[in-house]
Amino acid sequence: MLKQEKERVVAELAERLQASETLLVADYRGLDMVEIDAVRTELIKHGARFTVVKNTLTKRAAEQAGVPELNEFLDGPTAIAFVGDGDMVAVAKALNDSAKQTRVLALKGGILAGKPISADDVRELAALPPMEQLRGQVLGAIVAPLTALAGLVNAPLQNLLGLVDARIEQLREQGDDSEAAAEPSAEEPAAEPKAEPEAEAEPAAAEASDDDTDTTDTTDTSESSEETNGNEEE
Repeated sequence: MLKQEKERVVAELAERLQASETLLVADYRGLDMVEIDAVRTELIKHGARFTVVKNTLTKRAAEQAGVPELNEFLDGPTAIAFVGDGDMVAVAKALNDSAKQTRVLALKGGILAGKPISADDVRELAALPPMEQLRGQVLGAIVAPLTALAGLVNAPLQNLLGLVDARIEQLREQGDDSEAAAEPSAEEPAAEPKAEPEAEAEPAAAEASDDDTDTTDTTDTSESSEETNGNEEE
């Protein structure tokens, strides 16, 4: 392979490595081209590209792409499943199934979210539920605490509203009692005519005063008569 061709291959590999969040590495030793094509076709269904690579060029590409951790898996015949937007769980399952069926394909490990994983990790990844189901479980795990939190927040608020309504009802009842108690008080002024006897007592007092005046006048008249009679006797 010419130098320019090697540089082109390295650049393409580096670009694909950077675009792939998950890389699953396998040893394809013993597989023929028909079997490799069958694995490649199966992985394409799940959004991955299965490519046989040269270790020396791939190591250079890994350095350029910033994933030097990949180099530990680049030993012996190597094929890489590049998983970009695909289903990494389905890809891992397809590779693991191919390894069981052919008894030739061997899992090496890979890179998951920038971290190296072992062959056992790939098999555990393959044992997980489908990605859609996992997303539903994760969403449920997120929503459940939020629902519980909403219940904790709303419960005191509902209790507070209940207390406010009860207080409003209590104030209304007190207002009705106050109005009922105020009605007799408004009728009390009708009892004021009882004070009229005092006014009737005033003429009696005036008559008594006139009697005293008459008695005084009579006494004065008697005294005056006696004086006149005395004068006549002299």
